[in-house]
Amino acid sequence: MMYEIAFALFAFVTVASALGVVLLQDPWHAALMLGVALMSIAVHFVMLAAEFVAVMQVLVYVGGVLILITFAVMLTQREEAPSEEVVQS
Repeated sequence: MMYEIAFALFAFVTVASALGVVLLQDPWHAALMLGVALMSIAVHFVMLAAEFVAVMQVLVYVGGVLILITFAVMLTQREEAPSEEVVQS
């Protein structure tokens, strides 16, 4: 009974965070949602007694791909110039 509740909880977290990746406008928040989705998939692997695959999931995807996405988001953000207000007399 407890296994089914845990599976349903992490399945909901996985689907909700995957929807967040697709629907969020901000790339930084979408990247964080991707990290949540990948971590919850690793939990599913642990529940299936595939601990090695779960560790590889965390190391490769969460540790590698998410860091690359974070650097890409940080390096491609544009800084907006401060707008100068023109006062007409």
